[in-house]
Amino acid sequence: MALLLTAALVVYLFLLADRAFALFKTGTGVGIALGAGVLLLPILGVWVVVVTWRNGLQIQRLSRRLDAEGALPDVSDLPRRPSGRVDREAADAWFEERRAEVEADQENWRAWYKLAYAYDIAGDRRRARETMKKAVELEAADR
Repeated sequence: MALLLTAALVVYLFLLADRAFALFKTGTGVGIALGAGVLLLPILGVWVVVVTWRNGLQIQRLSRRLDAEGALPDVSDLPRRPSGRVDREAADAWFEERRAEVEADQENWRAWYKLAYAYDIAGDRRRARETMKKAVELEAADR
């Protein structure tokens, strides 16, 4: 699915770049200025796609490594809401356990990975991304 969505985005970015070059061809100052502005969008889009894929592949590498060690986080026993999300109180308690693990061993990428997962199930995606970056950095230094 990720490959399909990426392919669709690449087509869209290509069409957007084509529009930018069409604006350049008008030869007017306004057309060139608009073309330059429109051309920034596909450039930014390509950067976002590359960074997102790179991060995803790094996280997948960590997940596979934890899976091979039998240490992937398991929240299957936590109570869930009717929507399927983990109950807030249970997520908070699980989070506190993961935070204590990180505080006990700040250089352990596995603990940081689990803390990122805890942030994710608690619904704090921004902190989950930041924490996962830390896990990726520590794992890279650990290799």
